[in-house]
Amino acid sequence: MGVPLPAAPWLLAAGALAATDNINWFAALAAATFGSLLADLIWFYLGRYGGHRVLDLLCRISLEPDSCVRRTQDVFTRYGMRGVVAAKFIPGLSTLAPPLAGSSGVSAPRFFLFDGLGSFLYPASFMLLGALFSRQLEQVIAALASLGSGALGVVIALAALYIGYKYYQRQRLLKELRMARITVDELHQKLETGENPIILDLRSQAELERDPSLIRSARHLTMEEVKLRQHEIPRDRDIILYCSCPNEVSSARTALLLHRNGILRVRPLLGGIDAWRERNYPTEPRLVRVASLPGAGPASGERNLFDQT
Repeated sequence: MGVPLPAAPWLLAAGALAATDNINWFAALAAATFGSLLADLIWFYLGRYGGHRVLDLLCRISLEPDSCVRRTQDVFTRYGMRGVVAAKFIPGLSTLAPPLAGSSGVSAPRFFLFDGLGSFLYPASFMLLGALFSRQLEQVIAALASLGSGALGVVIALAALYIGYKYYQRQRLLKELRMARITVDELHQKLETGENPIILDLRSQAELERDPSLIRSARHLTMEEVKLRQHEIPRDRDIILYCSCPNEVSSARTALLLHRNGILRVRPLLGGIDAWRERNYPTEPRLVRVASLPGAGPASGERNLFDQT
């Protein structure tokens, strides 16, 4: 259910025990598959009825909140429902894939089919590895047993070190990305007074398909496209970046990248598009902007994407 318990060691141990006929293969695999599928169905329906708020909650309590939603959305965009199966094997994505599928409107039977496959393959893979390396696992278990009560202390210490390290990474990242934001009120005032900042929507393709509206006059570019086309961004205009992720980390990360490459007038939008909507400020459909965008950069002889019209 997303609780940071060490599932892999349990599955490896189950495979080793099954290989020595200490437990039943079918019972162990069925229990693991059922547990995984049950948890995913709970998160699927939480995502169905809680929407993006559930994803935000998971990311805020995650040890790696900076790109978890975007990474999961990218997997969906690239692989579709096959991403549900693949996400099982990727830490972080395995927790976020079910609520994202629910909030994306995937039907319950379709989700059940693909997630059921992933819920079977994931424990089966680890149990098979446990069976293949059962002798080595027995040696590890014997070594832990020789430590007596100290074994539990070792496990707790290792877990604490891991959590502490991930927390340190998280705080260091957030501190590095802590730069001057622009509020939605300030941005709206700039637009109302006739200023012409460049506003970039950095949401993933999957998120944009779910919610195709952009802040008025904004252009949509993925983070990867911004990296590739940063040479087109003018240095003499304000650049406003926004996303829909917790702490605006995706936009702050992109702003930091641009700042390091000499684009100094760049600021993330505080609260992202959600804060913009809360103030009932105007948005427009993405198709309105797409029709006016050139299909390629200036290398093909077409107008620069950021040229003023």
